[in-house]
Amino acid sequence: MGRISVVLLFFLLAGMSAASLWAAESPLGLPPVPVPSDNPQTPEKIALGKRLFEDKRFSADGTVSCATCHDPQKAFTDGLPTSEGIRKLKGTRNAPTVVNAAYYESQFWDGRRASLEEQAKDPLVNPIEHGLPSHAPLLETIRGDGSYPSQFRGVFGVTPQQITMDHVAKAIASFERTLVFGDSPFDRYLFGGDKTALSESAIRGLEIYRTKGRCQDCHTIGQTNATFTDNKFHNIGVGFKRLGSRATQIANAFRKAKQEGKDIDKAILGDQEISELGRFVVTLRPSDIGGFKTPTLRDIAVTAPYMHDGSLQTLEEVIEIYNKGGESNPFLDSGIRPLNLTDQEKADLLALMKSMTSPQFAKIVPPTRKE
Repeated sequence: MGRISVVLLFFLLAGMSAASLWAAESPLGLPPVPVPSDNPQTPEKIALGKRLFEDKRFSADGTVSCATCHDPQKAFTDGLPTSEGIRKLKGTRNAPTVVNAAYYESQFWDGRRASLEEQAKDPLVNPIEHGLPSHAPLLETIRGDGSYPSQFRGVFGVTPQQITMDHVAKAIASFERTLVFGDSPFDRYLFGGDKTALSESAIRGLEIYRTKGRCQDCHTIGQTNATFTDNKFHNIGVGFKRLGSRATQIANAFRKAKQEGKDIDKAILGDQEISELGRFVVTLRPSDIGGFKTPTLRDIAVTAPYMHDGSLQTLEEVIEIYNKGGESNPFLDSGIRPLNLTDQEKADLLALMKSMTSPQFAKIVPPTRKE
């Protein structure tokens, strides 16, 4: 098949050795995985990262790991509107899938971290997620473990006392860069030349996607691959009603708090209004209020619920939001306007999005529409 990175992942998930399996080749429909020069991939580092990703000891009550919100059995999501951390505390954001996150130019819905390495550090010390008071307890757990020190020595050449959060984050990020999935019916049709891979409805949906539906404007499809994101931030109005006429007032108050040193990560997951400011929390530009990162559409049919706040349960609802031109607000993206799709065109778009499911997740049952 030539999809070695996908094979590697499932050997890893099965707990088998990765020593002779790692390769950087990407599956059909995806470009090469970007790998930073200071954190090259190795089988041993990937295996260490997987173990760290799944370790619940790295939470205040021993109940939460990275895999809690990014469950392999749920296409690396948790299926909840907003994620639950220690003591079932609820945050303000939906957990996006980690699948193909390696292709994002920034991480989190608002892009507040530039890399997977940086992103990996925040949930561990967020009081609503893993709830650790600092990274120190995690490092002590690693240093006192029976086998972690030898793994870190083998991967990074460090003694137990030399292990830092940068080492931990690099290992987790390396594992996440193996979570690359393509080879969907969509890929086999468009990039593999298999004209029988899509239904007639999905083929019509692809034409709508590129033209009347204007999906291509943000969820980009290239000539030889598709990451389905422009890596930009857009306001389509979902969740903006929580700000309403107070949007500018709330934004100004946050600006002041940030300038005074307020922890952005803690503020976002602990305050619904701050969460709705979106990209503004990073840039402090009024034009970015309510803007959120364009998510990939890969495996979209099995990663419900949708949007940054998990407020939409089905793809039908998502299509309806775009069809009516988003939820009106003063900061609405200029590219968002009514599509005037027919019922058949909506059904065809839905068929196309369902065709973007990778074979590894094909058995996940998607949610049904609530009437």
